[in-house]
Amino acid sequence: MASPKNNSDVEIMTRSGYDKLKNELTLLRTDRRLEVARKLEEARAFGDLSENAEYHAAKEEQEKLEGRISRLESKLNKAKIVDFDDIDTSHANLGTTIVIQDLDSEASYTYMLVGTEESDLKENKISISSPVGKAIIGKSAGEEVAVRVPKGLRRLKIIEISAQR
Repeated sequence: MASPKNNSDVEIMTRSGYDKLKNELTLLRTDRRLEVARKLEEARAFGDLSENAEYHAAKEEQEKLEGRISRLESKLNKAKIVDFDDIDTSHANLGTTIVIQDLDSEASYTYMLVGTEESDLKENKISISSPVGKAIIGKSAGEEVAVRVPKGLRRLKIIEISAQR
């Protein structure tokens, strides 16, 4: 499987990640746009727009919203969805589930390697762009890596690599 950095026109992601972004985009285009439009309309009713803090705050919120919509549209248009049947589990890749062991604490962790937009530690999904993701991508089971994280240097060993949906 090609690395996502090989082609800047492609955003490689899992099906669940794609669906999550598509759902967010739908929500932003509908409910959030209506909400911001209401805020703008209410703020306009206060009169003089040049000194209207509510209006300026609503305009700023609208700009952020439209920026997020634009970024999501771009990502979804460039999306290439990982097919779990095609994932090579001989190496850690996007879409693989890995079991790693912290060699200092001996604790084991299970993570799915995902794209940046999909990362969610509560769901044990780490980005291939994170320090740990970058350190283990392309490595095989049994290999050890040292990775600098905010809490310092961690020594990790890849115990298992699988493709789980």
